[in-house]
Amino acid sequence: MRLKEALTRSNTFFISWAVIASFGAYFCMYAFRKPFNAGLYQGLELGEVSYKAILIISQVAGYTLSKFAGIKVISELKHNARVKLVIGLILIAELALLCFGLVPYPYNFVFMFMNGLPLGMVYGVVFSFLEGRRFTEMLAMGLNISVVVASGILKTTYIEVHGLFPGISEFWMPFFMGFLFLPLFLMFVWMLSVIPKPTAEDIALRTERVPMTSADKRLVMRQFGFPIVCLVIFYATLVVVRDFRDNFTIEIWNEIDSHWGSSVLTTTEMITGIVVLVIIGGLAFVRDNLTGFKLTYLILFAGITLIGIGTLLFEKSVISGFDWMLMVGLGLFLAYTVLQTVVFERMIALYRIKANAGYFVYICESIGYMGSVGLLLYKEFFMKDLSWSRVLMQFSYLQFCLGLLLLAASNIFFDKYRSGRSASKVGTPFAAA
Repeated sequence: MRLKEALTRSNTFFISWAVIASFGAYFCMYAFRKPFNAGLYQGLELGEVSYKAILIISQVAGYTLSKFAGIKVISELKHNARVKLVIGLILIAELALLCFGLVPYPYNFVFMFMNGLPLGMVYGVVFSFLEGRRFTEMLAMGLNISVVVASGILKTTYIEVHGLFPGISEFWMPFFMGFLFLPLFLMFVWMLSVIPKPTAEDIALRTERVPMTSADKRLVMRQFGFPIVCLVIFYATLVVVRDFRDNFTIEIWNEIDSHWGSSVLTTTEMITGIVVLVIIGGLAFVRDNLTGFKLTYLILFAGITLIGIGTLLFEKSVISGFDWMLMVGLGLFLAYTVLQTVVFERMIALYRIKANAGYFVYICESIGYMGSVGLLLYKEFFMKDLSWSRVLMQFSYLQFCLGLLLLAASNIFFDKYRSGRSASKVGTPFAAA
């Protein structure tokens, strides 16, 4: 196939193609997941809980179960099954949105659960096309940017489209948004499908990524169980704060700036996306895996520091609400995207682990989204007197303090592990990196 030959011959063409394909595919996935959050569903309740909170909790619950399923499905996924799986997942999600529109309130919340159930595995399928390459960080820039900007852009799109077609109810808008983006999603999946396999040089630098067996999973947990647990808990705090900020961004903006416009949803996330793009993309030029691994930790520390300092400055009225939302978003997405796409990628390459990044990422994501559901429930039943912005501030502080401890503990383990292997002089796994 001439296209594959061209992708193989030119690194520039290959990187550009993969970045566009991964960005487009995952951006379009958000069209099936996030736009409904821009609706307010005012005056609707189920019991004593707002219906919007019920919808978000339902979808995140399905998304969480999807992440737990992904620990097995994504880690054991064969390459020839990826395209069929990812298309099937999206079609199931869109069917659920159709039923969400057809079934009347208050019974249609069940279909938001069904919508979230397949979507949680889309990330792992898309990333499997990119991992294990010498340019993985650069290839993953598309994924990183889509994670940062998609929600804000699609919510702005939702608001603008709903303004043009006010006759479409808030219950039908999610299906309508998914229907608009389905053709684009299929095109980007085709682009992913023609990406060439990793080369011999890729495998030499980053190790071969293969479907994992149960024995592989037990071995890696015996070797690196402690730092993985630390990173999983840290990742969970990032998901909780990021999800809360994202799910209730409309309510938070209403509290911190009564004159805000819908464009700020895109502006803050676009600025964040550009910064994340530059920083994460720059890691691709670091060939030495030990140096790259250390840099990822430095970025993680910088990210949570931005969250803590930004929240403190806003609470003291030193910075505006816009600056606070920007700093929290930037800190969250810097740490989140590095941990999601780079830390485990470099860890596998550095320690020559027989594994794939999807296994570690889905352990993190499953726990993270379970925490997100817990936060939503806790806020609804035990924190009703607090404002949305105050809840975000409190959990930002908690995430900052806990994150510092967990990152320090895992970093100390990795340093001691490398020192111990070097001292023993018995087949240091990172020497070949």
